[in-house]
Amino acid sequence: MSPERFVMRRFAMLAATSVAAALTVGACAYDGAPEPRTPQANAELAKYLAGKIPGKPQSCLPNYRANDMVTIDEHTVLFREGSRRVWRTDIPGGCSNLGRPGYAIVTKQFGGEGLCQGEIVRVVDTGSGMLAGSCTFGEFVPYEAPRNR
Repeated sequence: MSPERFVMRRFAMLAATSVAAALTVGACAYDGAPEPRTPQANAELAKYLAGKIPGKPQSCLPNYRANDMVTIDEHTVLFREGSRRVWRTDIPGGCSNLGRPGYAIVTKQFGGEGLCQGEIVRVVDTGSGMLAGSCTFGEFVPYEAPRNR
């Protein structure tokens, strides 16, 4: 086979692969509907929100400690504030690898704002330090236990 013919054949294979990949990505595009939560994730979410009443959604989360963050699944993250209040954020479209063993979420805080809706957060493979996904948080909804009277 001539070198020109070999190059053309490789180019045709590469083009066909690219088209197939593009069609696959298009078929998997986020359509706005949340994926069903697993029974384990439902149980964990219910445990943290039990007895708490949702408040008005906020665009920014007050400062938080990273140890107080709880990942429910690829679509929901909670931030605990003592035992009385939990802040919930839902991630539009989900966040690849979030909540899986061996992965951590990396955020940046600037000034006194804390995390804000729409800021990009990254998921990192803790073994290699490589980026494994990224996403943005939605609004932050406080869930608070009623005060005893």
